[in-house]
Amino acid sequence: MSGKAVRAAAVLALALSVAMVPGTAAAAPYCQSVKDASNPDWMAGLPDDASLAQLSIPGTHQTLSLHGGELAQTQENHGDSAETLAVQLQSGIRAIDIRVRRYDDRFTLHHGPFYQNANFSDVLRKAGDFLSAHPGETVLMRLKAECTGEVASCTDENSSLEVDQILDWYRDNDPNGKYLHDPAGGGVPALGEVRGKIVLATLQGAGGGLYGGRGIGQFDNDTWGEYVQDEYNVPTLFDIDDKWNKARAHLDKTAAADRGEMFLNFTSGSSPAAFPNAVACGAVGFRGVNDYALEHLKSNDLPRTGVIMMDFPGADLINTIIATN
Repeated sequence: MSGKAVRAAAVLALALSVAMVPGTAAAAPYCQSVKDASNPDWMAGLPDDASLAQLSIPGTHQTLSLHGGELAQTQENHGDSAETLAVQLQSGIRAIDIRVRRYDDRFTLHHGPFYQNANFSDVLRKAGDFLSAHPGETVLMRLKAECTGEVASCTDENSSLEVDQILDWYRDNDPNGKYLHDPAGGGVPALGEVRGKIVLATLQGAGGGLYGGRGIGQFDNDTWGEYVQDEYNVPTLFDIDDKWNKARAHLDKTAAADRGEMFLNFTSGSSPAAFPNAVACGAVGFRGVNDYALEHLKSNDLPRTGVIMMDFPGADLINTIIATN
């Protein structure tokens, strides 16, 4: 083995050893302290004519991925059956990322092969309960099919309905389906139009392709990369800085762009050598993306952040995004 190969192997071994140490990333103002934030009505004081696109909205990536080990878990566990979602909404989270498996023509929540002890009906119930108590608020939802049928994924079971048809079933039949609002390929709605609603931002198949005529129209298969930063592969902990640089560049792009256009920025990332917790929160000898993000937002007077989808967000990070409005 060459000297270069030996050095590369040593770097990977170190990253693996750090990433696989449980508890290397502790709760902090920027990470793993979502319950310390309390912003149940932060949208209520914003004007009705404010476009959702011009807002700074904190969100969670893989919102209810709690089970399957450290490589699969992306959020603090505050309870199954979407109890964790209720905590996030109370904290001020207003954008959620829901991944579903088609099972008996209904939706169960999965991250890869791992069932997350929650169903889509639980999401509607908890979000509906929150919106009923806080009618000035809006929840933005990305809904994506999770199952590709490949190894390390899941397989849909006993379902003849397509993803969009099952979503329509929930809208028409679930008692909390009344909270769902689909812009149906139209423009970004104003806040006053969708208070008390779960707004479908995007509807995606298991391969990531968007369903045309669903969600917000500016997001389509041709322009996805223009408005969305979701570089999720972080090969090792040594690549966290690179992930942050991509997120920061998208923040800069968002700040400079037309405020009528919505931007989604995923600060999340992972790999077998860099678990989501370590990428977000840091590990021994490594700063996490959330730490960089909080520092950047506090040091720069941004006109808006757009929608920031995070793993393990902390209270100060959530509060700072909201304060940008």
